[in-house]
Amino acid sequence: MAAVALPAALAGWWEHVNGSPAWQDGIFWALAALYGLIAASSFIQVARIQHRVPQYGWTTQKVFQLLNFVVNGARCSVFAFRRQVQLVNPQIFQHVILDLPGLAFFTTYAMLALFWAEISYQARGRDTDGLRSGFYIINGIIYAIQVLLWVLLWLNPNPSMLILSKLFIAGLSFSAALGFLLYGGRLFLMLKRFPIESKGRQQKLSEVGKVAAICSFCFLARCVMMCFDAFDKEADLDVLYHPILNFFYYLLVEIFPSALVLFILRRIPSKLPPSQYHPLSSG
Repeated sequence: MAAVALPAALAGWWEHVNGSPAWQDGIFWALAALYGLIAASSFIQVARIQHRVPQYGWTTQKVFQLLNFVVNGARCSVFAFRRQVQLVNPQIFQHVILDLPGLAFFTTYAMLALFWAEISYQARGRDTDGLRSGFYIINGIIYAIQVLLWVLLWLNPNPSMLILSKLFIAGLSFSAALGFLLYGGRLFLMLKRFPIESKGRQQKLSEVGKVAAICSFCFLARCVMMCFDAFDKEADLDVLYHPILNFFYYLLVEIFPSALVLFILRRIPSKLPPSQYHPLSSG
């Protein structure tokens, strides 16, 4: 009897939490706080890099940290005002508000794969201009497709269009996971072939391996969860009454991976030595 009562008790607790406004507000405020912490840490990193080496301009590291600040700040705002978002009309704007940070998250972390690809190409003496232009073109196509899906969903708001929109995000996440495995794996193998005494080899090897594994896992998890979200109405992440699913989903696919990656990549460039050139005085 105890074995039967336990699942029933858990099911009752699940329904109580999902239906409780106090639990809903508490979980969404907790998510807003976690995203706010990551956004604040990214902003601090941008400020530290700018203060340390202002002459470097907008490097990949600085742009990556800035995009993390924007993405996590947007997520923080969405969860802080989750009830107001749920009341936005027409409903298509709810989808835009909830989906756009996910697309920006993809762009942010795709920059790491681009950076690794550029390093691999440079090591082989190959031109990297095509990689960066390809990155911009691919992202432009992705955002154009997503806008088209939003327009179609607005004009024809039926379940099949909503499923198609979620499957697009799932396919995008799967492609991102493959990209991290491909370019992260290439750079990892290239670093392993460097002499053992190479400066920074072991640290960079560890960084690339950990970040590639974390990002591949998070995008694969997002792909699986979006497939469930598309075909199982009970797993709908876009509604207010699934706070527990929202908490574990965003913790697993965005908050925890972002925190780990930012911690691993926390080093900032060393301050440049003062110039040895001293202008002669007029005296």
